[in-house]
Amino acid sequence: MEEKNDIKPIDFTSIVKKLWPHRKKYYYVLPATLIITYLIIVCIPRYYKCTVRLAPEVSGVNVSGSLSSLASSFGLGGSLAKMNSQDAISSDIYPDVIQSKNFIAELMTVNVETKDGKTKSSYYLYLRDKQKDAWWNKVTDTIKGWFKAAQKDDYTGAEKLDIFGLTKKQSDVFKSAAGKLDCNIDKKTEIVSIEVTDQDPLVCATMANATCEKLQQFIVDYRTNKARIDYEYYQNLCKESEAEYNKAMHRYASFSDSYHKPVLASYSAKETTLENEMQSSYTLYQGIKAQMQAAQAKLQEATPAFTVIESASVPTKPAGPKRMIISIVMMILSFFMLSAWLLMKSE
Repeated sequence: MEEKNDIKPIDFTSIVKKLWPHRKKYYYVLPATLIITYLIIVCIPRYYKCTVRLAPEVSGVNVSGSLSSLASSFGLGGSLAKMNSQDAISSDIYPDVIQSKNFIAELMTVNVETKDGKTKSSYYLYLRDKQKDAWWNKVTDTIKGWFKAAQKDDYTGAEKLDIFGLTKKQSDVFKSAAGKLDCNIDKKTEIVSIEVTDQDPLVCATMANATCEKLQQFIVDYRTNKARIDYEYYQNLCKESEAEYNKAMHRYASFSDSYHKPVLASYSAKETTLENEMQSSYTLYQGIKAQMQAAQAKLQEATPAFTVIESASVPTKPAGPKRMIISIVMMILSFFMLSAWLLMKSE
């Protein structure tokens, strides 16, 4: 038994016949939609994007060739590297690091300059005072200001911000900065991509470069923290042991210079004691110095290297908003909405 097909084909000829008498309405609606949409979109400031890509060195035990190739074929190369890595935390936290207030506070003191050269200030002051906004947002902020007391921000942008006691205005600037920063990690290759968005192309490239440098410094500080502490510890011990050796040598030399002729056995015993102390101090100093040099070599070994795959470059074209595309989409939507309304009206 054959099933009946209840789906009826769309009769475009009938639809056109119903809409044709109302064609003049499209002459008014579509151009009006285009003009209104463009007037709204043109109020939204243009923005630029700059991307920096780097590959940090992964510390740890080398993975065997066959196992590494097998893992890479399944897209698990980065995961396997992290399993063998000596790092206590993985690269997955880098996006959270960039979004943290501690990291953003480091960026706020970076000096930026707009492409037209009219603004030269810290990144904080640039975000606070030089950002363009749509007119409806300005109206909204003005209305909110009527009901709230104006907050004075005396921060000059030179000193480091105290993130423990941020004001409401400073918190808003931090949120604005966090919204302009984006970080993605390729799970397969472990490549870090940093994307910065800003209204000025030169500022965009400057902050992309600064963010990359700050992240590299964070990675270096994290991975070398234990080795750096050990090196500083042995360095202090080496200075102390060297000072003790110099004192022992001075005591021995002073005592020896005081007696040139054969003297009593007590003086010879004293000289031998001082000489033994000097030799012991020297042996201790040499041993600690060797440990310090080993710690220094370990610190150098723990310091990761970076390969910058794509460096910062001043963007030449804005990334958005896509005014023409948005206008065309709105015209298409208005066409279908008007057509649906006319068809419903003609029923």
